[in-house]
Amino acid sequence: MIFWRVKPLEQILANAEKKSLKRQLGPWQLTMLGIGAIIGTGIFVLTSVAANSAGPAMMISFVIAAVVCGLAALAYAELASMVPVSGSAYTYSYAVMGELVAWIVGWALVLEYAVAAGAVAVGWSGYMHGILREIGVAIPATLMAGPFDTITLEDGTTVQGSFNVLAFAISLLIMLLLVLGTSKSAKFNAFLVFIKLAALGVFIALALPAIDGANFQPFMPNGFFANEQEIAGSVLTVGVTAAAATIFFAYVGFDAVSTAAEETVNPNRNMPIGIIGSLGICTIIYLLVAAAATGTVGAQPGGELAMSKEPLAFVLREIGYPWVGTLVAVAAGLALPSVILMMMYGQTRIFFVMSRDGLLPERLSVVHPRFHTPHVITIITGLGVSVFAALFPVRMLADISNSGTLFAFAMVALAVLILRRTQPDRQRHFRVPAAWLICPLAIFGCVFLFMNLSGHTELLFLYWTLLGLVVYFLYGYRKSHLALAR
Repeated sequence: MIFWRVKPLEQILANAEKKSLKRQLGPWQLTMLGIGAIIGTGIFVLTSVAANSAGPAMMISFVIAAVVCGLAALAYAELASMVPVSGSAYTYSYAVMGELVAWIVGWALVLEYAVAAGAVAVGWSGYMHGILREIGVAIPATLMAGPFDTITLEDGTTVQGSFNVLAFAISLLIMLLLVLGTSKSAKFNAFLVFIKLAALGVFIALALPAIDGANFQPFMPNGFFANEQEIAGSVLTVGVTAAAATIFFAYVGFDAVSTAAEETVNPNRNMPIGIIGSLGICTIIYLLVAAAATGTVGAQPGGELAMSKEPLAFVLREIGYPWVGTLVAVAAGLALPSVILMMMYGQTRIFFVMSRDGLLPERLSVVHPRFHTPHVITIITGLGVSVFAALFPVRMLADISNSGTLFAFAMVALAVLILRRTQPDRQRHFRVPAAWLICPLAIFGCVFLFMNLSGHTELLFLYWTLLGLVVYFLYGYRKSHLALAR
């Protein structure tokens, strides 16, 4: 039986109360937290990836990804209001579907957080290379990308990468800051959110008036459904739905709000506001940015925008605002590391909760005597993120991250339906409207986008899951606190 060793909601809530954190975050801080986690590499970098895959029709891809993410957000909001504790989808799955499913979800969340942090680091490095080029600092082309990626030089030639040194360095720096106990205060996070929103606002204000309708033609050069084509010398999975599966990464982050549940004032009311509010605001911003980028310089596969490592800065330079483009690149350089920090921080929290449940060794969550941080988990996570960032391109990392995220989101939607059936009388401060329609649509949407990822990404997810099952049955199955309590 799959649904076994279920951890009762009452026990989860009781354990959280024993080690409760100070509740100080309101709806405004949560919304800013969500926006800060969502707006990052997805919009600053994946705009070019989407252009390469779908062309101008990436507008539709953004809408598809937003709808699926919105449906999942409703499910998250209901569970977050019922179970206001840390652990996100892992904790929800443990409470509803049992330990085995919870382990698989927690293992998949490594892809969402750790691999996503690597993707953001690669995106940051692209903007930093542009800034350094503008000020006359040269980095060898082979050190600007990993061995599975290429760099297009100013003369149009392409160079195979070997080791992304900047992405590697920023990941190690963030790891060091987390070990030392750097605080992510709500005010500091709000300041970084303001930088990102200001940069995107300036981009929209300058690029929208320069839109030329001719740049939207041909609108759907690679078709609607996922297919393989050779673009710029590489065989890629392209099409509107394939772009949506990749762009989904741009919306991931709203669920990070749920990890702050134990630090939220009146979480039953404020968690849904933070989750749904941040997602709605970011969706509007994304559509405006995508329309502006496409309409100004065109977004044909293999074109200049599609091949750019810093697409928004590139657009502004092309339409006559080179210095503003540099400022946008600087804004990305300042703000994106905060997303890396939050993703790595979220990963350590997931590992911490799994360790607290006995599914991972307790020594992994040992707290440093001086810095009072879980330094062992943080160092392991940081080293893994650094390697991902140094070796792999942003699209590959985003797709791999999406595979784990889509699985976790589908499990959350399923958990809502199971709880509606098994505990219909439990108090729900937020209820998914038409749950028996919305939640199945969320599950279908997640499965649909997963099937539109590249074949090798799906295989990597399968191998990662199998590895996780081996780890579980070798350790977690025997050491679980629920197992030892029996």
